[in-house]
Amino acid sequence: MNRFVWILAGVAALVAGAVHFRHSLPFGDVLTQRITQKHTVSRRLEQFGDAARARYAADFQKANCEAKSLLFVAFKAEKRLEIYARDAQNRWKWVKSYPIVRASGEIGPKLREGDGQVPEGVYEIESFNPNSAFHVSLRVSYPSREDREIAARENRENLGGDIMIHGGAASIGCLAMGDEVAEELFVLAADAGRENVKLVFCPLDFRRATLPENPNRAPWLTQRYAKLREFVAALPASNT
Repeated sequence: MNRFVWILAGVAALVAGAVHFRHSLPFGDVLTQRITQKHTVSRRLEQFGDAARARYAADFQKANCEAKSLLFVAFKAEKRLEIYARDAQNRWKWVKSYPIVRASGEIGPKLREGDGQVPEGVYEIESFNPNSAFHVSLRVSYPSREDREIAARENRENLGGDIMIHGGAASIGCLAMGDEVAEELFVLAADAGRENVKLVFCPLDFRRATLPENPNRAPWLTQRYAKLREFVAALPASNT
């Protein structure tokens, strides 16, 4: 117990020193910021929410729908993320498209940790990260239950994770969207509620392109691609 109290006292002294010298010592300023200024989702929305909403408001108005039930569709080959929303008749309407700044890997699903692949399939937003190393981020629910079941049948372990849609311009297995776009996606998802946002990650835009032939493609992947193709075919055409 005495050792624990000593440690707490030392931390308190360090924080106090950092606060006292924050205007004269760079280290003190950084330390104080890290301890006292951790962002929350609410703080991020206060910080850039109004500006983000103003940037996409006209797009939703033109599509004649509200940002309540949303669909984010990522096309890996085209490096494009399309945003859809439901209208008053519960139909999906295209709202706008964003370029994906960086996405590593190639056509094909993510199978294991370290393969550098962006997942392919239908996912959800698992959580928000207002303190991402890449500005802000949305955590993707990879691996899904289906991903785990398939991996178990194939005796694959270490499926990887920590797949994000985030800011910045560098990424391994995630979608890097740039900081401003990441803010818009963050606000859209936070306002709608993560349970009202569906994520669809496709190898390519099935409406405009065809998958290359691959005789070694696993049956489960052929089935997944067929479902993604059917889903995307039912969406209205985008203006991109």
